[in-house]
Amino acid sequence: MKILVINAGSSSLKYQLIDMENEQVLAKGLCERIGIGGEITHKTHDGRVVKHEADFPTHTEAFQELVKLMTSGEGKVIDDMSEIAAVGQRTVHGGEKFSGSVLIDSEVLAKIEECSELAPLHNPAAILAIKACEKVFGGKVPQVAVFDTAFHQTMPEKAYIFGLPYEYYEKYHIRRYGFHGTSHRFVSARFFEITGMKPEGSKLITCHLGNGSSISAIKDGKCMDTSMGFTPLDGFIMGTRSGGIDPSVLTYIMEKENLSPKAMSDIMNKKSGLLGISGVSSDKRDIGAAAAEGNQRAKLANELLNYQIKKFVGSYAAAMGGVDAIIFTGGIGENDDTVRAGVCSDMEFMGVELNRSANDGMRGEEKKISTDSSKVQVWVIPTNEELLIARDTRDLVK
Repeated sequence: MKILVINAGSSSLKYQLIDMENEQVLAKGLCERIGIGGEITHKTHDGRVVKHEADFPTHTEAFQELVKLMTSGEGKVIDDMSEIAAVGQRTVHGGEKFSGSVLIDSEVLAKIEECSELAPLHNPAAILAIKACEKVFGGKVPQVAVFDTAFHQTMPEKAYIFGLPYEYYEKYHIRRYGFHGTSHRFVSARFFEITGMKPEGSKLITCHLGNGSSISAIKDGKCMDTSMGFTPLDGFIMGTRSGGIDPSVLTYIMEKENLSPKAMSDIMNKKSGLLGISGVSSDKRDIGAAAAEGNQRAKLANELLNYQIKKFVGSYAAAMGGVDAIIFTGGIGENDDTVRAGVCSDMEFMGVELNRSANDGMRGEEKKISTDSSKVQVWVIPTNEELLIARDTRDLVK
């Protein structure tokens, strides 16, 4: 069975074609500049690369082009589009309507549209991709929606309700939703697979660290709490996002600078975080290099990131009554040994003992980085959201 996995943006469309017999990625690519021109980059499992400009007025034309590349010419990996058994669509927001992945029909599509108000940049793009796929495949290929928010729907009410008048939850569904759920679910499931530990009775803390970052407390294999909130802005500092701050700071700055809500939102989402603190970059690699050269603000950004992650880890251990394992994933979590070391330093009181030789210089590997005597295991587990989407899709269409 071959599954096509789609991750759509407002003007882009990422894809992977996965053979589920051996879970091999046959081809992957990116359609860019949809609606304002068009460009596609297509890569095959055996190293072939096709890149060219194309006319993509809508997502439909982008779909047509990726199917053409997969079935013909120098990027061919299948003989005919009939070999594609199903399509898995990454869908950011399922609100309270979806607690798991679902086959897409008209009713499901309508509910995804209802959630667009909660994710105005992401859900409309997913809807466009779903409709484009339906048009290109003539409605003959089943589609599955896999939601970033679904994994977090097991949170208890005490974890997701904000300290606002309850009427705003009732009227506008203001609550903690959490994101990166597909990644948190993948790495926690992979941990159980690697170690043989049973989900029942387990306590994990998963740290998805990248340009956007979140941490989840997972008890008995289910999400108990997570750092992102109503939007992906909450939590701790990220590439350009502020993370959680005193709300009165926002109204104070808006009054002083005469800023609109949109302008303040742009500052918190696009000009804050590592970029805002360091003044150097939103990329952790650039900040690390600047700190090594003596840039004090870059050094502060590093320290602030490690400190805030450490606080979440400690608070989630307290909330769960202990922790069996801490798992790092995402671009920073998998590749930055200084962050892993900084978070795990001085955590011996909690049973965390980092194996320095295992951690130092380690990038992108699946590896245990705690000592054998450590009461809390520490792991690096590379995430694979596309594979999880493909697995969910296969299981539902079967």
